[in-house]
Amino acid sequence: MEYRALGRTGLQVSALSLGASGMGGVFGPRDEEESLRTVHAALDAGINYIDTSPYYGLTRSEQVVGKALEGHRHRVILSTKTGRFGEREFDFSADRIRREVEASLRRLRTETVDILFAHDIEFGDPGQVLGEGIPTLFRLKEEGKTRFVGVSGLPLDVLDRAAREFPLDVILSYCHYCLNDTSLEPYARRWREQGIGVINASPHAMGLLRRGEPPAWHPAPPELRAAARRAAELCASRGADLARLALQFAYRAECVDTTLSGMSRRETLRRNLDALAAPVDEALLREVLRIFEPVHNLTWPSGNEEAWRADPAGPHRGER
Repeated sequence: MEYRALGRTGLQVSALSLGASGMGGVFGPRDEEESLRTVHAALDAGINYIDTSPYYGLTRSEQVVGKALEGHRHRVILSTKTGRFGEREFDFSADRIRREVEASLRRLRTETVDILFAHDIEFGDPGQVLGEGIPTLFRLKEEGKTRFVGVSGLPLDVLDRAAREFPLDVILSYCHYCLNDTSLEPYARRWREQGIGVINASPHAMGLLRRGEPPAWHPAPPELRAAARRAAELCASRGADLARLALQFAYRAECVDTTLSGMSRRETLRRNLDALAAPVDEALLREVLRIFEPVHNLTWPSGNEEAWRADPAGPHRGER
């Protein structure tokens, strides 16, 4: 396993990391014992970073991760999130964050996490997120509840806004460095120059880059879904797998510190590790990238982006 420096944190993070959303049943029922074995197999394979959230499975993911890490906490860089607690439940107030972080620590069976993220900040009111939520995370850092502070979300401009106003330690971006979208690259290079660790999550674009049709709930516009379908068909015609190629492509990104992929089954873990150990079919990759050229960097709306664009920076921003 390759390890990389995570910004200025001093942490050395495995270049492939484990996302635990599926362990909460987000993508269908999961067997808890299989999830526990998957965590242990990932640790044995050298993966040392695990990410979860109380939102995943409505606290179920945190419970499973906490159980899996009993006796293994010292081997893991562990992150969780706060501010998002349900499909449409967002609250970045100081009181709610404090209560929820204490509950997360109990579920994770630890006194502190390594990274605490404000979760999907674009869905929150920018005044509350920037004026109350993120400053509360920094206070929790000072109190020892977390070692480092970060933000997560989809719109890169929103994440960049937070990075300009706060001395963030880490940023978690998803769906923006994958076969169809590399818009993360200029942001990530700038953030890393500032000493911010960069995590690239969802290299499969939330299930868009795989065999068959994307999930019915996927927010990708029709032309992007159609391109993904053509790419999957091309890979299948060559005896290849689009999901495997997508992970290989994202893993080679030099602008990020780790690629975070959801894994709740040992078979998924094995396939991912095999993909990273195998040579990339460069000719096939070029053909797939050509398919995505007409829709390259095409994304979808997320959260209250208009409110974030309209909200001016206030004098209180950046305080900790």
